[in-house]
Amino acid sequence: MSKGRILWVDDEVDRLRPHTLLLIREGYHVDAVMNGADALELLEQADYDLILLDEQMPGLRGMEVLGAIRAAGRDLPVVMVTKSEAAETLHEALGRRADDYIVKPTSPRQILSVVTRLLAGAGLRQQQAAREFTTRFGELRDAMISADSWQDWAGLYSELVDWDLRLEEAGESGLAETIDALYADVRRSYSELVVERYSEWLHEEGEVGPPLSVDIMERFFAPLLGEGKSALLLVIDCLRLDQWRAIRPLLSDLFEVEEVLYSSLLPTATPFSRNAIFSGMFPDEIEESRPGWYDAGSEAGYNTFEDELFAAHVKELAGPDVRTHYEKVFSADQGEAMLGRLAGYLSGSSATALVFGFVDLLTHGRSESRLIWEVARDNSALRALTVSWFERSAAFGAVKEAARRGVPVLLTTDHGSVHCNRPLTIYAHRDATPNLRYKFGRDMRVDNRSGVFAVNDPVQLRLPPRGFHARYMMCRDDYFFVYPTKLREYQGRYRDSFLHGGVSPEEMVLPVALLTPRS
Repeated sequence: MSKGRILWVDDEVDRLRPHTLLLIREGYHVDAVMNGADALELLEQADYDLILLDEQMPGLRGMEVLGAIRAAGRDLPVVMVTKSEAAETLHEALGRRADDYIVKPTSPRQILSVVTRLLAGAGLRQQQAAREFTTRFGELRDAMISADSWQDWAGLYSELVDWDLRLEEAGESGLAETIDALYADVRRSYSELVVERYSEWLHEEGEVGPPLSVDIMERFFAPLLGEGKSALLLVIDCLRLDQWRAIRPLLSDLFEVEEVLYSSLLPTATPFSRNAIFSGMFPDEIEESRPGWYDAGSEAGYNTFEDELFAAHVKELAGPDVRTHYEKVFSADQGEAMLGRLAGYLSGSSATALVFGFVDLLTHGRSESRLIWEVARDNSALRALTVSWFERSAAFGAVKEAARRGVPVLLTTDHGSVHCNRPLTIYAHRDATPNLRYKFGRDMRVDNRSGVFAVNDPVQLRLPPRGFHARYMMCRDDYFFVYPTKLREYQGRYRDSFLHGGVSPEEMVLPVALLTPRS
């Protein structure tokens, strides 16, 4: 069977016989014509997979033929093969959507390489990715058996994310179930690790566990500050590791990108994890310094004073001479207004923090809107929507402005989200918090204790006390809480949702990326 049909258009086609013979030996069908008019006539009569097109021919120029091909709506690959080395010829060819450009004289192998890349490249990449993953699969299984630390499990999760993205890019869908099974195994074992050791990470000094939310500004942001220096801290709410790695290529032309992983605090929810980033304090320390902070109230109110926490922490880390600016952006209008002020922020000795809420709104909105659910059906679709938003967002505009001004950016997130499919019935008093992945309340119990991380003593979690007999419960793995009185309603409404607040690598293993502007 032919690997593909090629049309070669060149008035010196007889001199190219070694090239066409090699293509034929490699399994391609090749038709050759000597002018553009014949080429356009053949295109009306037969389907071709690729065209090799000379620019300088009697009659129609190659560029005119290319223009006619594109005007007719044909999107097949076209390779310009020409003697011209002029830059304007190359620019015109690319402007008319040529897929490649080769300057004569060419070797048969050079032509074969370009044809193979354009016609067989996707299939070869798919085969290679599948082959390499299959080879690595056994090693991943062995690594999971011996994994013992946060660094081990975070590394395994990180590698799975990379394989997921690579196989998706290569169009390899046959291994999706295998990837999902590995995710499930890592998620389960990671949850067990957190139940066993999370309290140690919070209370013991040294390198016992991972960097935490409270460490981000001191460890990664403060070194960017100093006399006469500006730095930008950009926090994208509810951004998972796979979403970050999907948008990372958009930044590579502007910045040198260095990435490390850190662990969000529990519960993996904005009132706890993001306040910890800006303040450098655990929730119990915030409550002690600001009594009543975590009293019952709306969750949105818990983050009302992030600007104050940020300013106080910058002063503590870098001194009083560093100016601070803080903005939350939840809409395009807010983003445009912020970009108008940003140039003034990024001057002199300054620290600027920007929080973007779109990904969090998208994740929550998916549970409430059938339309959003349809366009964000799974992890892959959620990644694609995140990339589409970022390309057109004020967040991208902000990092571009920082790059123009030579200002370093620290990009991170406060927590991720996990695709939840298993309901977990909880029995609790009415004063229990309403969250679907974590709850605080009196005398709470569940029908499956293996699905939760339950603690009676808030000191273990560095959380503020909630009164006598209070319990703290966080869902593990992909569970979510439902009440027995509204069992079917909650099961139907929130099954297959992306939620956060609990224990999983998707929610807890997060990126901190240092973006250093390219000179």
